[in-house]
Amino acid sequence: MITPEQVKKYIEAGMACEHVEVSGDGHHFEAVIVSAAFNGKRKVQQHQVVYQALGDRMREEIHALSMQTLTPEEWAAR
Repeated sequence: MITPEQVKKYIEAGMACEHVEVSGDGHHFEAVIVSAAFNGKRKVQQHQVVYQALGDRMREEIHALSMQTLTPEEWAAR
């Protein structure tokens, strides 16, 4: 079974991130992802960037991923 730490490493390996938090039970995961790659993109486009970073793992290993994507500026303003 895949762990939240593995999902975090997959995301970090696939894209430049300033901050990543992942929690979950091995099937369903929640993530907070902060990346400059999200600048100028709508939420749907930001999520697509993450899905691209995860590639086939989204179909094969990760059954559900709920994510909050933020630019560094949005993260700093929290």
